[in-house]
Amino acid sequence: MQIFHKVSPLFLCSLALVIASCETAPKFTEEVVDGHSLVKNTGGATLGYHSESGVKLLTVEGFAFKDLNKNGELDAYEDWRLTVDERALDLAKKMSVEQIAGLMLYSGHQSIPARPNGYFSGTYNGEPFTEGKTDPSELTDQQKKFLETDNLCHVLITTVQSPEIAAQWNNKLQAFCEGVGLGIPANNSSDPRHGTVARMEYDAASGGDISMWPSSLGMAASFNPDLVRKFGEIASKEYRALGITTALSPQIDIATEPRWARFNGTFGESTKLAADMARAYTDGFQSSQDGGWGFESVNAMVKHWPGGGSGEAGRDAHYGAGKYAVYPGNNFDEHMTPFLEGAFKLNGGTKMASAVMPYYTISWNQDTKNGENVGNGYNEYIIKDLLRGKYGFDGVVCTDWSVTHEHTVMDNFIDGKPWGLENLSEAELHYKALMAGVDQFGGNNNAQPILDAYEMGTKEHGEEKMRARMEQSAVRLLRNIFRVGVFENPYVAPAETKKVVGQPAFMKAGFEAQLQSIVLLKNMNNVLPLKEMQKVYVPKRYVAASRNFLGMESPATNDYPVNMDLVKKYFEVTDDPNAADIALVFIESPSSGIGYDKADVKKGGNGYFPISLQYGDYTATEARAESIAGGDPLEDFTNRSYRNKSVSTANKSDAELVVRTKSLMKGKPVLTVVHTTNPMVFSEIEKQSDAILVGFGVQDQALLEIISGEAEPSALLPFQMPADMATVETQFEDVPRDMVPYTDAAGNVYDFAFGLNWNGLITDERVSKYK
Repeated sequence: MQIFHKVSPLFLCSLALVIASCETAPKFTEEVVDGHSLVKNTGGATLGYHSESGVKLLTVEGFAFKDLNKNGELDAYEDWRLTVDERALDLAKKMSVEQIAGLMLYSGHQSIPARPNGYFSGTYNGEPFTEGKTDPSELTDQQKKFLETDNLCHVLITTVQSPEIAAQWNNKLQAFCEGVGLGIPANNSSDPRHGTVARMEYDAASGGDISMWPSSLGMAASFNPDLVRKFGEIASKEYRALGITTALSPQIDIATEPRWARFNGTFGESTKLAADMARAYTDGFQSSQDGGWGFESVNAMVKHWPGGGSGEAGRDAHYGAGKYAVYPGNNFDEHMTPFLEGAFKLNGGTKMASAVMPYYTISWNQDTKNGENVGNGYNEYIIKDLLRGKYGFDGVVCTDWSVTHEHTVMDNFIDGKPWGLENLSEAELHYKALMAGVDQFGGNNNAQPILDAYEMGTKEHGEEKMRARMEQSAVRLLRNIFRVGVFENPYVAPAETKKVVGQPAFMKAGFEAQLQSIVLLKNMNNVLPLKEMQKVYVPKRYVAASRNFLGMESPATNDYPVNMDLVKKYFEVTDDPNAADIALVFIESPSSGIGYDKADVKKGGNGYFPISLQYGDYTATEARAESIAGGDPLEDFTNRSYRNKSVSTANKSDAELVVRTKSLMKGKPVLTVVHTTNPMVFSEIEKQSDAILVGFGVQDQALLEIISGEAEPSALLPFQMPADMATVETQFEDVPRDMVPYTDAAGNVYDFAFGLNWNGLITDERVSKYK
């Protein structure tokens, strides 16, 4: 006490000022980067904001925070020191019903720049995009409208002109969002975008627009979950560099129905393999470097709950003709396993997939509570009782695109899909889904139907209950935006984006994955690998005129089906089969359409036809006489059987090409290379093929590396190849691996987990584990 009294008052005053000064000294630095400010807090979050958005910095205890709602105070949702749940709860309370309704929207497909006309088009100050005149990184009139007027925060990106343009567009989008309302950043998303350009040359020293990987089916053929996790880690870095924070993937349906049009997007028909791949994929996308959520994380929206791989007769639920999933094998529960044991049981710190998308299908007679046969996104038993209740999922549930739009035709890909509820209004459809447990509506840019649904709920349950229901969804949706750090910094650096996306190391990893996805099915007399610079004959392939799923026409072609400049780097090429040592025939698996033809209706039929997995004309003598499910407001019958009807494939000429080439080669070997999207019947081409390779969405060069022996095949079939169409017709749509597999001339059975290498049959630990 004596010492204290001897200290001068002037000294004490000076000491207090020094202490106060230390406590309030700035603990951050700020610089302008690419037109926006970048603020680095010492030991804290890095912030990004645009000065023209109206957002200013708040300084609290020396740290910087963004004043997103521009009220001059630090709100809990602006405080990066708090937990995600604390921030999401605070912001949800602050949001108006109109703002929550906007948060529940997921935009229609957005191209960067917008197409000048047709599907997914847009305008710039009222004018269509004009090359050389319009800045491709600008926001469209339509985007500005749904961001500001409808409070939309979730944007689906499709094509981009370049990674740099995508980065510039993202920054303009985020600055716009920052200046609106509560300053909620956009959560940009993408469908899978890492597919290959088949003819593009791979150069280990050069990069590309984005790394190229085999299809999901191809990754499944590797039987290597570590490869899939690596893909997720690389793809998430590329996504974040593009400004993308949500992946509308993986597709983890068990592909139990071999004719299904979306078979190629799955991990095959093995439940265990699909679960392991789902876990690896989701972990790879969601986990940042520290193993949990962070600035490198990308939300994974797994699809399609509770499994969409059992459409009756293989028809797809994008069409009214394919709205029913059936379960003749009473195997509904197994279809949920890739979710429950895979995507919901992660090894990483994010624990489970952050979002789920139900499929369009009506899971026929599976609602044991209410007995409803309605689309999965509307089914209270499937969403609220099973997904949320029994299995404890509290992440975002987002409908598939266009489920609330009007159904007008049976065979149009972009028709509305309110299956089982076609008589309800748009507002009633939103209300039905909302009360079933859905948080978000895919492909909807307009908030009004959600506001109308809110009013319906208020009348039925009272405003307090409906407000609580809306806030519940808001919290789930906001969590996924907070987790990935874009509330702090939604901006990307275009120059860095150019370096990251498609960098050589990523391209190399993708190409190596392609090599691991190619299956050698047949190799009589060890035809493969070919000796260096053998003389090869590559016949041209005829492709008939066709229309894609959007109705766009493609003319008939007759051209080389492979990059011949690449072929010439590996082999000597001749157009004379008599001079060739071997023929290389490149074809695609059979394609016979969607299983419906409205021309048949005009003739008095029901419109339904078989989907064929063989090249030659097929008559469905073994099909069901009575379909399991049926019914649509546009039909006056319920039996969708196509028994005894016939169908032709669009590419029957592929089988004819193999047969003709075998004849031209006069006993010399023929290698058949099949680009495969579905199981297929090999009886028409196997005997004419001395060797067979199967690729699942790979570059030509990857196939040539295998053919030449620069790489050895190691992949296995992730599904069965059927012996014939009779076994396809009599298998159960919901049961995996229940067909009689094809047996070739060498006695090999094309069953699940079958594959050859240069030494013969592969019998390694992957086969033991999964077969």
